[in-house]
Amino acid sequence: MSEGARILVVDDEKVALNNLTYILKKEGYDVTGTQSGPRAISLLEEQEFDLILTDLKMEKVDGMQILRRSRELRPSTEVIMITGYATVDSAISAMKAGAYHYIAKPFKLDEVRVVVKEALEKNELKKENIKLREQLQQFEGKPQIITTNSLMKQILEMARQVAVTDTNIVITGESGTGKELFANLIHHNSLRRKAPMLSLNCGAFTEELLANELFGHEKGAFTGAEKEKKGLVEMADTGTLFLDEIAEMPLPMQVKLLRVIQEKELLRVGGVEPIKVDVRFVCATNRDLQQEVKLGHFRQDLYFRINVISIEIPPLSARKDDIPLLSLYFLKKYSTLMQKEVDTISEDAMEILMHYDFPGNVRELENIIERGVALSRGQSIEKIHLPDDLRGAALQTFRKKDDKYPSLEEMERSYIQWVLKEVGENKTEAAKYLGIDRVSLWRKLKKLGLDE
Repeated sequence: MSEGARILVVDDEKVALNNLTYILKKEGYDVTGTQSGPRAISLLEEQEFDLILTDLKMEKVDGMQILRRSRELRPSTEVIMITGYATVDSAISAMKAGAYHYIAKPFKLDEVRVVVKEALEKNELKKENIKLREQLQQFEGKPQIITTNSLMKQILEMARQVAVTDTNIVITGESGTGKELFANLIHHNSLRRKAPMLSLNCGAFTEELLANELFGHEKGAFTGAEKEKKGLVEMADTGTLFLDEIAEMPLPMQVKLLRVIQEKELLRVGGVEPIKVDVRFVCATNRDLQQEVKLGHFRQDLYFRINVISIEIPPLSARKDDIPLLSLYFLKKYSTLMQKEVDTISEDAMEILMHYDFPGNVRELENIIERGVALSRGQSIEKIHLPDDLRGAALQTFRKKDDKYPSLEEMERSYIQWVLKEVGENKTEAAKYLGIDRVSLWRKLKKLGLDE
């Protein structure tokens, strides 16, 4: 950064002030100079500066007062003290009060240039960190779905469209793809956004506990029920209830949930008076609900009630173009949270990430980046900071079979078979990815005995 940075120079000695102002302007900085301490305070209150160079000993308002006032008004602005009174005590006082550096007169111009450049770089880093923290605070409790993938953008647009319809929604996808994040996005874009969105994992409770969590209980309903308790359905009234792992819900509980959806009322455990509720249900599962219905594990009538709209989130392996962007987002997030200056991912590390299938999806990627930031001692996540099994999975190892190395023909056959499997046996697509035409692929298949 440096060119165009705004610098305030304060020195009651005219010659020193003119020299500093002249040198800094030659460096391309936007410099404001004053011999008056009170005028410097006024300037600080009126304008924002990236850096302040101030004499320590001045009449009426000295450098320490300017430093303290700057800290109050602009905490990110760095302050450099310049004085002819170079004593250890004054240096310690200035540094304790937050001065970036302490330069004694007569100073060397080269030293001033270096210190000014370093101070401005630190100021810029502070600003970036402040901006990042503000962004993270802005996203606190709000859905933040980051993607450049065209399919994901279509799914996001669909989610926003159906959010305002107030219909019940089922979100499907592998674990770690961000189903709850999508549920949050739907709620925050719905007409119910001013009311709460509550969540429950249906696979985490027994049938009895699940009934208590969902519907609450009346006082005296069972041993230990000393007072009435509202369930999540009642607490989410006029809002949204997110039921994760809905396929894990026991069949008897499915009957009770169906009644709540149909009648828009519930009975607390031990209760006799129905309670009216107005709740939108967003459910999620990593199973095939239609298959669960066929197997008798999920009620068909409940399936049709909750599955008015279905949203399927693709796994991270199907949208690898999102890996760099997501990695950068998590890198900034955890660098800020850990107060570290890790700002890059090496090419070797990124190549491993791009070739990994991520069975744990986005959640696994986030954990890997968090780990990398924690282990890094520099400004970059390197290959060594990735988990051992991840680095091992990314390496192509050629093992001996019967004490023999595989031939080139065997390796070529295996690779072509793998590509064909990846593209669903579509030979035109396979040829494109292999970098050859369809006729050449046909010849190779015939030669390798794969033409059938």
